Amino acid sequence: METDLRYPIGKFQRPSSVSATERNAAIDQLAALPAQIRKAVEGLTDAQLDTPYRPEGWTVRQVIHHLADSHMNSFTRFRLGLTEDQPTIKPYDEMAWSQLDDSLRAPIEVSIVLLENLHQRLVWMLRSITEEQWPRIFIHPENGPTRLDVNALLYAWHGRHHLGHITGLRERMGW
Repeated sequence: METDLRYPIGKFQRPSSVSATERNAAIDQLAALPAQIRKAVEGLTDAQLDTPYRPEGWTVRQVIHHLADSHMNSFTRFRLGLTEDQPTIKPYDEMAWSQLDDSLRAPIEVSIVLLENLHQRLVWMLRSITEEQWPRIFIHPENGPTRLDVNALLYAWHGRHHLGHITGLRERMGW
């Protein structure tokens, strides 16, 4: 059976409930992600960074910058969900963002350092959420209500998903 290069770890499965153990595992995964990303791209040349992870897919460089973009948005969504009553968040066009010059050409170190610092703040915040706060929601105009605990699992998956794009490409290319 051939692996779907778009979903190297499978599609996200939205759970109906989230246990404290699952939340803690997701937070641990988010804490570990920046170091895993740094290791995954270690030693890659600019030509390798500008290689798509699949036909018609983003380059490794775009994936790294997308992770920073996406996780900054998620950080804000968590904060809105914690401080406002069912806020409606603003989605963004990730494909359009991936075509901006910084996503296409900026050094990846800029976004890796951003992820390292962002995830320190994100993990701190997530570890401070109380049992009563985890069920809080924000409203995504396209995806509907999202509980904070589900969002934690989603972004842990999101990090592993894109890490899988990079490590899968390296494996296939023998890098």
